[in-house]
Amino acid sequence: MFEMKNVSKVYRTELVETHALKSFNLSVNEGDFLSVTGPSGSGKTTFLNIAGLLETFSGGEYRLDGENVNGLNDNARSRIRNEKIGFIFQSFNLIPDLNLFDNVDVPLRYRKLKAPERKKRIEEALDLVGLASRMKHLPAQLSGGQQQRVAIARALAGAPRFLLADEPTGNLDSSMARAIMDLLIEINRDGTTIIMVTHDPELAKETHRNIYVRDGKVFETTENSIQQSSAVGESFSSQSSALPQVEPVAG
Repeated sequence: MFEMKNVSKVYRTELVETHALKSFNLSVNEGDFLSVTGPSGSGKTTFLNIAGLLETFSGGEYRLDGENVNGLNDNARSRIRNEKIGFIFQSFNLIPDLNLFDNVDVPLRYRKLKAPERKKRIEEALDLVGLASRMKHLPAQLSGGQQQRVAIARALAGAPRFLLADEPTGNLDSSMARAIMDLLIEINRDGTTIIMVTHDPELAKETHRNIYVRDGKVFETTENSIQQSSAVGESFSSQSSALPQVEPVAG
């Protein structure tokens, strides 16, 4: 469903030419859970931005669901992003003045879905991440882990073909990071393809495959023999009742 062949990305100024990606090759099958690791400046973020059609590339070929995305105009790229790709960011990127329901609703409005369909998708997505009872809360009334769950719900409500997660546990403590990783594993088990950039080698071991990027290239690929225990699913299903109770902020 996803293939890059010899993709390159060059940033140019009057004095400097920086090669962020060089002959980058990667294939991802439907249902994969792929982690991308590597040192800072290795090209991970550039790869993720190109994969998400947030940036263009300088050379090579990128096919998504068999469609060559080379040279697509802005409108076509926006359509594919909105319909096929879900984004999860390290910094959550929630709108502080909107409650959880409306935060999840924002990208759905761009798809011009009717209100009943949007409401159904929003409620199902928030229920999946254990926050159905908090949909009228503002982001500031939630913990960091809960805010990341809202960001995941926002991505899932659009029923994307795959999720791009950029350090989704980077701003969380270890226990919250564990809960988010368990949630992503469960989402992948349900059939959603996930590509996750992470600096955490332990989390990378829990994905199907780890791609190590260095100097703008795929330097090494590791197939992980993972046998996730049923406790992961049990942990996920019990998290909604275990979420810390957050009192509404006065005013």
